[in-house]
Amino acid sequence: MKTFNFILTFFFISSITAACAQNKEVIIKTHKLTENIYMLEGKGGNIGISVGDNGVFMIDSQFAPLTPKILETIKKLNDKPIKYLANTHHHGDHTGGNENISKLNTPIIAHNNVYKRVKNNPKQTDASLPTITFNNKLSLYINGEQVIIFHVDNAHTDGDALLYFTKSNVLHTGDTYFNARYPYIDLNSGGSVDGYINAIKSAMIFVDDNTKIIPGHGNQSNKTEFTTFLNMLETLKSKVEIEIGNGKTEEEVASNSNLTKTYDDLNYGCCYISSEKMRRTLYNGLKKE
Repeated sequence: MKTFNFILTFFFISSITAACAQNKEVIIKTHKLTENIYMLEGKGGNIGISVGDNGVFMIDSQFAPLTPKILETIKKLNDKPIKYLANTHHHGDHTGGNENISKLNTPIIAHNNVYKRVKNNPKQTDASLPTITFNNKLSLYINGEQVIIFHVDNAHTDGDALLYFTKSNVLHTGDTYFNARYPYIDLNSGGSVDGYINAIKSAMIFVDDNTKIIPGHGNQSNKTEFTTFLNMLETLKSKVEIEIGNGKTEEEVASNSNLTKTYDDLNYGCCYISSEKMRRTLYNGLKKE
């Protein structure tokens, strides 16, 4: 028993040490989009930052251990308080730092379903909860411009919000867009294939040739890349629908790499969602719909 406890303790300490070392290695990169809008890239979802006379408006908070690095980076851009934090959805790589930011007396804005999902997450405390929630749309006026925050139904999750800076012409999509990679459609959290595609189409209303797009994951983007992403999803959806119509099983679709070959060759399966996972998600999502 003593040996077993020692082994457990060893692995526990090792895992904490590894996590700390990993967080030390994370570099928060700053990408300037306009005079007052920035994208912060670290570990987890991309953060959007607006700075100005009213203070800092922050979109998403990544993981809790990264908060000191993120705050240090923000302070270099603007030394005013964080006026508001908005969450694009409930996943931990976007809300993990919520509790730390809330301790700065910063109100958190999110869709109603984000509140419900964070509330029911045993890994997060009530300090991580949004204090301002909305159903369909919310307008915020900060740093000299209107920010439109709007909900898209059952896309990446059931609580997705996109944010559009009307003067700066910057769109933060949250995880309704993964630039040049396969997306994560969280079917277990209310996400759907058709809802995801419709979310992109809804966002297109705000996008022109000069729009700068902050994706949930991946590099800063634009209309051309956003359109390519939409075409990819519609193409793969059609292919998998044909397979389902022909009576193919999930395993048959999952193993058929020809379905995604065009985009596999472009390395879309590079990251969290492999090509096989993408085919499985499309199959299961379309079977439900």
